[in-house]
Amino acid sequence: MSGNNLNIAVVDTEVIRTDGEKVEPEPSEHFVCTPQVKDLTDRATAYLAVGYSVHFAGAAGTGKTTLAFHVATKLGRPVILIHGDDEFGSSDLVGKDAGYRKSKLVDNFIHSVVRTEEEMRSFWVDNRLTTACRDGYTLIYDEFTRSRPEANNVLLSILEEGILSLPSLRRTGEGYLDVHPSFRAIFTSNPEEYAGVHKTQDALMDRIITISVDHYDRETEVHITMARSGLPRSDAEVIVDIIRDLRLVGVNNHRPTIRACIAIGKVLAHLGGRAEAKDEAFRWVCQDVLTRDTVKVTRGGEPLMPKKVEEVIAKVCKKNNRL
Repeated sequence: MSGNNLNIAVVDTEVIRTDGEKVEPEPSEHFVCTPQVKDLTDRATAYLAVGYSVHFAGAAGTGKTTLAFHVATKLGRPVILIHGDDEFGSSDLVGKDAGYRKSKLVDNFIHSVVRTEEEMRSFWVDNRLTTACRDGYTLIYDEFTRSRPEANNVLLSILEEGILSLPSLRRTGEGYLDVHPSFRAIFTSNPEEYAGVHKTQDALMDRIITISVDHYDRETEVHITMARSGLPRSDAEVIVDIIRDLRLVGVNNHRPTIRACIAIGKVLAHLGGRAEAKDEAFRWVCQDVLTRDTVKVTRGGEPLMPKKVEEVIAKVCKKNNRL
């Protein structure tokens, strides 16, 4: 996200404009705010309003990052975005010595006398966490459990005492920074992920309030599918019902999510098709999107999903009179 050459990016249903290291989240016309979304938003903003940090925990595809940006717009402050990374150290969050700056002074005021002075100073660069704490921005730490616990230790004093400990090499020479009173932090993580994640220290989890984010209810998913694909409600309902039925077959992170609804809806709208059992394009789009090699569900050694997808399409279309 960093860099001045990137002017606009889209994160699901939130538009964010970038300005160097910070981003300015703006509500998108495609963002869907149903009672369920409003409830999650109101709970999170209530915690943030009194100074607590919020943690959205949920499986992939449940809209955690989108929700984090939506909540951030309610705070009315610029946003600093960090993506968790196993390679992170504390310096990647706080800042580090980026080299040296050398200056030389040659005094030849008297032509027969030459005086030379040289000075070398370390060059310190603040990273995103320090910038957010100093200027009172909202920090969104996406998938923070992908970073190693020791890298995240720096957050403990920030969230509890409101102090960021800094190396003495920082240009101000101070060993700490008082956190701006407007600073707020929103974390996201996927508790079902097993690859590339770390167990978070209890001390950090004790300082944040966790809100579980599950798959949205049917009405919300129908509205999101309509908004993102442009399909009419009748088609969106069929797609969503197929996805929700197949979630009973998937295992853990392999359950189809709202992303599958959006993908099927967009392709179907592009093709001018309909969510009907007789529409060949609709059937092969569903198979391609929903029959993934990563879904290890078999019966008698044969993949179960292709046949199951066909069965669910037939059942849902019959129920909705879309044969």
